[in-house]
Amino acid sequence: MRRTIFAQDTKKEAEAHWEILADALREKQPKLGALMDNSRDDVLAHMSFPREHWAQIASTNPLERVNREVKRRADVIGIFPNDDAIVRQVGALMLETNDEWAVARRYTSLETLARVTDNPYVGLSAVTV
Repeated sequence: MRRTIFAQDTKKEAEAHWEILADALREKQPKLGALMDNSRDDVLAHMSFPREHWAQIASTNPLERVNREVKRRADVIGIFPNDDAIVRQVGALMLETNDEWAVARRYTSLETLARVTDNPYVGLSAVTV
């Protein structure tokens, strides 16, 4: 029954299904029903964006990939001499990941990003409009 919530086409339909599930749970599990009431907006927040972005926003895969890469590079180094060395290593990886996502493997298209911003000229920072 929970899966039907996320199969809806709009946020309004998902909220309606959410209420049906919360009402059903409230009868046998009042605490769980209250938890559902309190968490609805947070869980369905990704549905405020264009549908093309839902999978990327709801997924933690990119974050997990970055964390794995941080761990892999830290394992290669072994022991860091000080905190600044850790900050430099992780910072360099974050900059590299940002560049990769912005240019090479754009996580969301510029066309769909244009629909969620007030700026009519959505583009890459290196490209002048």
